[in-house]
Amino acid sequence: MRVLITGGAGFIGSHLCDRVLAEGDQVVCVDNFITGEESNIAHLRDRPPFRLIRHDITKPLEVEGPVDLILHFASPASPIDYLKLPIQTLKVGSLGTLNALGIAKAKRARLLLASTSEVYGDPQVHPQLESYWGHVNPVGPRGVYDESKRFAEAMTMAYHRAHGVDTRIVRIFNSYGPRMRAHDGRAIPAFITQALRGEPLTVFGKGSQTRSFCYIDDLIEGIVRLIRADWHEPVNIGNPGEYTILQLAERIIALTGSASRVVFKPLPQDDPQQRCPDITVARTRLGWQPRVDLDTGLNQTIGWFRTRQFV
Repeated sequence: MRVLITGGAGFIGSHLCDRVLAEGDQVVCVDNFITGEESNIAHLRDRPPFRLIRHDITKPLEVEGPVDLILHFASPASPIDYLKLPIQTLKVGSLGTLNALGIAKAKRARLLLASTSEVYGDPQVHPQLESYWGHVNPVGPRGVYDESKRFAEAMTMAYHRAHGVDTRIVRIFNSYGPRMRAHDGRAIPAFITQALRGEPLTVFGKGSQTRSFCYIDDLIEGIVRLIRADWHEPVNIGNPGEYTILQLAERIIALTGSASRVVFKPLPQDDPQQRCPDITVARTRLGWQPRVDLDTGLNQTIGWFRTRQFV
């Protein structure tokens, strides 16, 4: 197959590039590097099945030749990114999704949309099932990301119903692993870099808010299985193991052997108090469930961060 991956130089996108190439398929990576990192795909640049197009997917894109599959992963995805880039975040969720779907329609390609657990907002249902419609503040500071993904899902389903485009939607819960950016505002890279530097670990609120953390290898396997499945409704992919943010900080201090301590700062507006996926659909429809436990995944991620110059 020839696979077009938008946001292919990002954390998840670059791992998808690796997986697609490992299966013997061709990759056309599209990225404008607004949050993607060239270092994430540097090892692929000289491989003939890999092609990089430096392009903003919110603008029309002409792709020569056939395209069999589109993986639409372009978007700022961390709180720091989408609070700093609110307009770009809204545009890539709307115009970027429209352009990706247009290519899929023209090329008769399957398209998988990377959505997010943020569509559930600060949930009033726990754990979150795909049938839950969410509790989102559309005009709050996080609304630019939440609503861009909710719109992207609606657009994807509209193209599926109106134009017969073969679509998939994955709702990704908190994921982690090598190639995360140290300063993107997400808890795991922030805590690891702070711990390795001997700095205080910054926990917002009392640290009682919960998250579930899925290692990148498990996430990629779930995405690949969804691509291959005959299922068009959204599917949660994440690890249902639930931890408080304070527990996560303390675990990273222990695993790094750091002398760091925890400091507390005010909780950001609309920060979800609970976040945990119900993965019944993924288990029954895809035969998927996460296999990497938190300590194993954190040790792999810590090892990668130890090799980075910024540590």
